[in-house]
Amino acid sequence: MNPFNKWIWLAIAGLLLLHHDFWFWENDYLVGGFMPIGLAYHVVYSIVVTITWVILTFKFWPQDLIQE
Repeated sequence: MNPFNKWIWLAIAGLLLLHHDFWFWENDYLVGGFMPIGLAYHVVYSIVVTITWVILTFKFWPQDLIQE
């Protein structure tokens, strides 16, 4: 197995664990004075997951499916 593959599996497992943010459920802090901290966390989380998904797509997309 490629060492890069191990890092990707660790990243996916970490993102799955971080998806359940039980530590912000009862926090009333507002980020920027208007956004609850739990919502701000999920905004950042969604951006990180999107970047991870793009990396996975470019790294593992089969080359024979690309039309020129």
